Amino acid sequence: MGFRKKNKSPPVLSHEFVIQNHADMVSCVAMAILLGLMFEVRFLSARDTLDALRAPKGSYDMPEPLNFYHYGPKDMATIFFYMLIAIILHAVIQEYILDKMNRRLHLSKTKHSKFNESGQLVAFYLFSFIWGSSILTAEDFATNPTFLWEDYPHNNMVFQVKFFYICQIAYWLHALPELYFQKVRKEDIPRQLYYISLYIFHISGAYVLNLHRLGLILLVPHYLVELLFHASRLFYFSDENKQKGFTLWALLFVIARLLTLTLSVLTFGFGLSRMENQGFSIAEGNFNVLTVRISCLAAICLTQAWMMWKFINFQLKKWREHSQIQATKRKPISPKGRPSKKDSARGAASNGFMKSEERTSPRARKPKAS
Repeated sequence: MGFRKKNKSPPVLSHEFVIQNHADMVSCVAMAILLGLMFEVRFLSARDTLDALRAPKGSYDMPEPLNFYHYGPKDMATIFFYMLIAIILHAVIQEYILDKMNRRLHLSKTKHSKFNESGQLVAFYLFSFIWGSSILTAEDFATNPTFLWEDYPHNNMVFQVKFFYICQIAYWLHALPELYFQKVRKEDIPRQLYYISLYIFHISGAYVLNLHRLGLILLVPHYLVELLFHASRLFYFSDENKQKGFTLWALLFVIARLLTLTLSVLTFGFGLSRMENQGFSIAEGNFNVLTVRISCLAAICLTQAWMMWKFINFQLKKWREHSQIQATKRKPISPKGRPSKKDSARGAASNGFMKSEERTSPRARKPKAS
């Protein structure tokens, strides 16, 4: 009698072992850090690593003093900690929500990968959009456009703005190892690397160059558009007839690109260029010089142009597929009628008889041998 072979667990610290248990391993590291905070080891406390500054009493017309923060080298440790938290949350959403939905939908491997990607991004975009909108509402960013460049450099931030940027950078940094943990297909890795790198570059640039006001007001509408796209893709995977969300996304996508270009040109081309305190000083956080302004505006314009190029190609591809489907439906089908005279004559001759017209016709007679 043969014994059943048991499924062997992968070797310790092998690739498969790390992929299967990466969330537990990261949780242990995060717990060790939190355990160190219990013994007053000032390592990764959010407010201890934010380099607090006491603001003067009359700032922003507030009756009471506020605590303001600026960035520093200790932020790297904070970003690393919240990157671990993002990996844990990623694994929780994947295991308890997305995997259960995948089992019900029975998607192919290609759709399965895109479904997981969109599911994770929908959760992040929704959370970031709500958080960013609350900050904009509290600070009245949208009511006064000159607020984007007034009193530059904006090296003092309230806690919510500081923490928002740290979480944004941490999330997009965590997306890099997730390409390995989630076993993303080789065909999808370049595409995801492109937009992950762009997010890290632009968000970190706005954070370091003290352009957090402009960065925040550009991120919120962009996240709304991306939220709509990935939510529409989730509905499409569940039912291919649900495509109305893509039409609304296409309209908002173009509006968001125009809004981004308009605010960027207004800030760098008109606002900061007319400020009196133009100069370059790392200590003061002032980067208001012509080279930096042109570089930032060029980076934003090139990114928007690249996004529009991808958008146009996507729409053209979708239009071609739709045209092919319509052409297939409109293709005329030959009606089932009577066979032609030529075909009937051939059929009659093959059956061993001919019509009377064909017998009497001179063409049907064969010439007699002389």
